Amino acid sequence: MADLQAELAGVRAELRGTVRGEVGFDVTSRALTTMDASNYRRVPLGVVAPRDADDVAATLAACRAHGVPVVARGGGTSIAGQATGTGVVLDFTRHMDGLVSLDPESRTAVVQPGLILDRLQRAAAPHGLRFGPDPSTHSRCTLGGMIGNNSCGSHSVAWGTTADSVSELSVISARGDRLRPGRDWAGAPEGLRPLVEGELARLRTGFPDLPRRISGYALDALLPENGADVARSFCGSEGTLGIVTEAVVRLVEAPRARALAVLGYADESAAAEAAAGLLAHGPLTVEGMAADLVRSTADLPRGGAWLFVETGGDTAAEARTRAETIVRAADVLDSLVVTDPSGQRALWRIREDASGTATRMPDGSEAWPGWEDCAVPPAQLGAYLRDFRGLLTAHGLRGTPYGHFGDGCIHVRIDFDLLTEAGIARFRGFSEELAELVTAHGGSLSGEHGDGQARAELLPRMYGAEMVTLFERAKGVWDPDDLLNPGMLVRPAPLDTNLRFSVLPREPVDVVFGYPADGGDFSAAVRRCVGVAKCRTPEAAGASVMCPSFRATGEEEHSTRGRARLLHEMLAGELVTDGWRSTEVRDALDLCLSCKGCRTDCPVGVDMATYKAEFLHHHYEGRRRPAAHYAMGWLPRWLRLVARTRTAWLVNSLASVRPLAAVAKRLGGIAAEREIPRVAGTTFTRAWRRGARKGARTPGRGRVFLWPDTFTEHLSPTVGLAAVRVLEAAGLDVLPIPPGKPVCCGLTYVSTGQLDRARAVMRGTLDAMSGLLEGAPHVVVLEPSCAAALRTDLPELLPDDPRAARLSAAVLTFAEALERLAPDWTPPRIDRPAAGQTHCHQHAILGDAPDRRLREAAGLTGELAGGCCGVAGNFGFEKGHYEVSATCAEEQLLPSVRRAPEDAVILADGFSCRTQLEQLAGVRGRHLAEVLAEALEGEGK
Repeated sequence: MADLQAELAGVRAELRGTVRGEVGFDVTSRALTTMDASNYRRVPLGVVAPRDADDVAATLAACRAHGVPVVARGGGTSIAGQATGTGVVLDFTRHMDGLVSLDPESRTAVVQPGLILDRLQRAAAPHGLRFGPDPSTHSRCTLGGMIGNNSCGSHSVAWGTTADSVSELSVISARGDRLRPGRDWAGAPEGLRPLVEGELARLRTGFPDLPRRISGYALDALLPENGADVARSFCGSEGTLGIVTEAVVRLVEAPRARALAVLGYADESAAAEAAAGLLAHGPLTVEGMAADLVRSTADLPRGGAWLFVETGGDTAAEARTRAETIVRAADVLDSLVVTDPSGQRALWRIREDASGTATRMPDGSEAWPGWEDCAVPPAQLGAYLRDFRGLLTAHGLRGTPYGHFGDGCIHVRIDFDLLTEAGIARFRGFSEELAELVTAHGGSLSGEHGDGQARAELLPRMYGAEMVTLFERAKGVWDPDDLLNPGMLVRPAPLDTNLRFSVLPREPVDVVFGYPADGGDFSAAVRRCVGVAKCRTPEAAGASVMCPSFRATGEEEHSTRGRARLLHEMLAGELVTDGWRSTEVRDALDLCLSCKGCRTDCPVGVDMATYKAEFLHHHYEGRRRPAAHYAMGWLPRWLRLVARTRTAWLVNSLASVRPLAAVAKRLGGIAAEREIPRVAGTTFTRAWRRGARKGARTPGRGRVFLWPDTFTEHLSPTVGLAAVRVLEAAGLDVLPIPPGKPVCCGLTYVSTGQLDRARAVMRGTLDAMSGLLEGAPHVVVLEPSCAAALRTDLPELLPDDPRAARLSAAVLTFAEALERLAPDWTPPRIDRPAAGQTHCHQHAILGDAPDRRLREAAGLTGELAGGCCGVAGNFGFEKGHYEVSATCAEEQLLPSVRRAPEDAVILADGFSCRTQLEQLAGVRGRHLAEVLAEALEGEGK
């Protein structure tokens, strides 16, 4: 052990002395890279983020001298385990992520390995060009990872694999040679050409002929009739032959217009049988998926499975004509042709999210990769799927196939039991039999994601022992010391070892939340993160929210996936050894805004806000908490005290004196840059009971109780008064919550992890409302974060109290109440543009469809921004969070307001959003209720 520690200290010291980029041998850096998107886990010694090729060379030299393996890693979305390792991980996403050049004339680009594919696509688009391959992870996968895996994506029927798009590579070999692989043996290491020329017959006959043959080394690309293309042969080598530092890639002409034909079939076998017949019409894509993977089939044509067939053309009419030709040629139950780009994007999101949706079976049970992407000749796909289904049944397993039907490549996640010895034995037996089945159909064990550890052990069944020996000899030519990603492709570890679940506790973890979707098991909740890394998307898309802190910092530990990885390691106890007391986990969770965006935007429904609250509860149990937890976590209590003593004027006066405010902020753990919001002189309920309700109404449509949330009650009473005015104008009888003990959703206690206090507050609320809850009331909650807390946190913290479920079911947002209880009411016409942001909790928990319809009915035009405002309750006010908070606001909210026309209505239903707008932009945002109430007043004049 002493020798090992000395060796580790030696390589660490040498790396820190020779590498200009970051060198991380700390617990957090290592924990973040123990896993990719596969079933496998390996603990690295450290992580290096090189700044350039010289750093890569220095890392290889140090690791070679100390006998430490090296693993190249891009976005970490590999599904076969090839982005994990026990040595030093090279993380190219921090610095070597640039687009070096783009030449529209030659249709080429020079890229660094950490460049995200979508960045290349955006740069190429103005020139009418694009990179052909486009995996579903296009928003976060890197070009280096795509080269390593020979990635394909949905357009491979038109533009092939990554190997088809690579012209030349810059590679550093394990022994430090700088090579330029290309055609005609360019960049070949010494010994490669004689090896190939001695095995020409085997190379000409030993590879199956199909479009998606990814397994093994592509040594046949080195045949003279194939141009002796060393770069093409290098693609798909999974970082085992050399380290790519730069690549020259070919671009293709992008169609000026596209159409999407969605073809409905009875089941996936019928869709598979039809797919090959459509290739003659020259489609850009032929993708298939079944109903089990679709959250809602409302936007799809009738059927139990669908083919997504995309066509291109110079004009929309031409693209549509080609799509309609395919519809006529296909034997379908139903069909849909979409030419509108936004409509196409919405449909494609259904397909892209399948990679995450597939990780759960329809009944909510877990499903895993391992046989994610086998490929057979397209004409064999229907027969193969039938045999595949039979094999699943024989082993008592379930899985829903989907994927690239036009290329014969099937993705499927299967409900393997990878937690017990019997389940793992079944996993191995099924894998061995499926390898035989794929080979019998003339297929490839991998059609997209590579072999890694998941399939490399079974390559002899596909290629035979002699070809696999040839692979080993080729590896020896490139990497004689077996320094690069050992155990991948050749001499692999058994497919049923290094499973990431083996380190997790087998007994349930004692937790406070109920975790109903995970059977009450916190380990199962953490296992939800499978690593597809949608949370690592650098730019928010449309209305999505997840993950604002990652987009602000660009650091893995501040992504949903990174935090889930640290929680996984905390439960494992090998790297993170101090459990709930872990400072590494605490620090990673510190910048989580608790926006809940991941609960909806993550394809597998990771809920990091809940996990954070759970962790903070245990972390600070019996210990002194940060000052902000008392200052802002107990905000409802302090504001009630101010209201009871009628001292709002005094609080506001003191807060306006800068020295006093500075002291208060310092004592309360509040960011010095923040202004303390003014407390209302009169609370909402007090103003209401004084007779502020006015306006004619038509009684009898229904009765609603208006929830006096902390923010409306003490900070924005005008919002509550406006809501009463509108609800009554719609004919609803609006009543206050019956007097008694104060009611509170517990949000501020939950977000700061004071869960015992939160449950006590929630029980007090339920006691105060017991009589009311017996009558199945409608409870209108104006503050989105409070409505979300009542909908989800309340029943999940008090799962054994039936009153919690009743109150949760009673909650309505302002727009929901109007739509459901006054459906024939017509709001006043405002006829102005609107700008602002949908509250992150509204997006994640409540949904905003009723709000959109209400705005449309009132003539408020335009879309609200997505993302998160950056305040998110207490987050943006806490000391140390201001910079990230402001960065989040600058992503979507503030730009949308700056772009808005002068007469635009600035909408912000959340108090946090309104506060951020006021403090960072000097703009007053308003709740939709205020805007409608003002319009009603105008009508009455």
